Amino acid sequence: MVINKKDVVKNVGAATVQGTRAGATAMPSSRHSPRTGALLALVLTAAMTVATFAPSSSQAAQPAGLGDDVALSGLPSEARKTDQLIHSGGPFPFSRDGVVFGNYEKRLPREPRGYYHEYTVPTPGVRSRGARRIICGGRVPTEPDACFYTEDHYNSFHRIVK
Repeated sequence: MVINKKDVVKNVGAATVQGTRAGATAMPSSRHSPRTGALLALVLTAAMTVATFAPSSSQAAQPAGLGDDVALSGLPSEARKTDQLIHSGGPFPFSRDGVVFGNYEKRLPREPRGYYHEYTVPTPGVRSRGARRIICGGRVPTEPDACFYTEDHYNSFHRIVK
């Protein structure tokens, strides 16, 4: 907004007659310079563009690499057996089962270090541990808050629902 010089002069004259402070009631003119209008249009266009392409709050909260939920019954039988071992406290077939999972890829929700632990899901016909894992988070290993399944060695995860 632009304050017009005439408005200020009128206001000063009225203030002198009425005994009030000059400038206290000065009203800005409704006229804008062409540059102000162009700047306002640019700012509004930018704000609308950002709002159009910004993820919704539900999308923003979900880390990249976290896919749809998967039912435990829909997982391979080896994953269901690993889940049973997790809830019963073992024994586990691999020495690395139960170690802290660092979430370095940041594909799972952020939690303090030590929250997540990983467990191997054996792959038939593979001599090594393979790529399949169940990652569980929580304070009590046999009662995890949430577990996630990955079949591609931490590239993508699916929350396991029972």
